[in-house]
Amino acid sequence: MTQVPAHLRTQITDALLDLVVQVPASDEAAQTNPGARVQAIARAAARKASLLAGSLSLPPGVLGWVTVLPEMIAVWRLQAQMVADIAAVYGQHHQLRREHLLYCLFKQISAQLFRDLAVRMGERVVVRPTTQKVLQVLAQKLGMVLAGAALRKGVTRFVPLLGAVGVGAYAYYDTLQVAHNAQALFEDKNGL
Repeated sequence: MTQVPAHLRTQITDALLDLVVQVPASDEAAQTNPGARVQAIARAAARKASLLAGSLSLPPGVLGWVTVLPEMIAVWRLQAQMVADIAAVYGQHHQLRREHLLYCLFKQISAQLFRDLAVRMGERVVVRPTTQKVLQVLAQKLGMVLAGAALRKGVTRFVPLLGAVGVGAYAYYDTLQVAHNAQALFEDKNGL
């Protein structure tokens, strides 16, 4: 396994904490039947994430390495907005917290990290409120996982066009997974 540089882990951890400092506002209205609107929001966000990630991964070689972290952060911001919009469609934006954002954004990457934060109660998932310290520890652990992903993404910069297509396709898929996490969390009115 590749050793992840400490400065990369620190940068990613800091980016994660900055990302969830404030829950994004949403212009979406609550829907009585939110399923179709959620799918439209998810597809639009996935297309934007794919285009953004693919474009930022076009610079070749060493120059491409510089775009890895900005690309990841930009996609996370787009996904965080999508999560806020999905919460609003379900009429739960006012209950959306930092923990919910992290859970929805990264559950598919490392469900193991979220097992203490999220509890399944019957059919619903309840994400527990956390202290700032717990949030920092979670961000550090996620930083380790995501730093490895950043290194793997960096390698794609040495195959510019094919790498950009692969990165864009993965961003599309990942954004749909984030939407699925959010929809599953917010579907149950008592899930938060």
